[in-house]
Amino acid sequence: MKKLLFVILLLTLPCFAAFSQSKVVFDFISCIKNQNRELLSDKIAYPLRREYPLPPVKNREEFLKRYNEIFDDSLVNIIITSMPEEDWKEVGWRGIMLQRGLLWLDIKGRLTAVNYQSSIEKQQRAELIDQQRNLLHPSLKAFKQPACLMETKKFRIRIDDMGNGNYRYASWELHNKQSDKPDLIIENGTFIPEGTGGNYHYDFKNDGYIYRCSVTVLGEKDSPPAELYIYKADKEILYQVASVAD
Repeated sequence: MKKLLFVILLLTLPCFAAFSQSKVVFDFISCIKNQNRELLSDKIAYPLRREYPLPPVKNREEFLKRYNEIFDDSLVNIIITSMPEEDWKEVGWRGIMLQRGLLWLDIKGRLTAVNYQSSIEKQQRAELIDQQRNLLHPSLKAFKQPACLMETKKFRIRIDDMGNGNYRYASWELHNKQSDKPDLIIENGTFIPEGTGGNYHYDFKNDGYIYRCSVTVLGEKDSPPAELYIYKADKEILYQVASVAD
């Protein structure tokens, strides 16, 4: 009898999981379709990251204020016309994704990532990039677009997209400003995406050393936002947890 109950439990678990996923997705779609922003604002895993140098959405009040900047008509239409059982997929501990990672929900239905940028955000980002460029040291003013700004307990690290798949690494001691001359500049870095969750890292080679800057967009509860690794001859000689600057 116990074996029979165990077999029945095993058979019903996938059905329950599928039902749970569909309900989570359906509830989210309903919030968007009915423009229930108040309810949706309680279903966000803050801070909600935006593409640098756009600042993250830090709390409920900011989300309500910036809702239209993130959820434009195009994104809303994609969400409300999506089919929970066809367009959404559960990906283990990472949660549930729409299409190929356009949106991510955790298993509780909280929005954890929006990998989409509206025309409003694109314009805002362009203006912020121009502002940044004017404040940089002259040696760093030439770039296609900024990629990331990290801070460890000792260093401030700026990574810029130089175009054609090349990235530039610049670092200062933490007490210095980006308008100061960098202590180190490394050209010709590479960008390496890590699956559909949005995580990624950059590798920079310099005189036998590899500088790796890793950024976690979608991680486990105790995952740091970013990490700096330095290797020499495949041996790790430095590791520091980093924050991703706003």
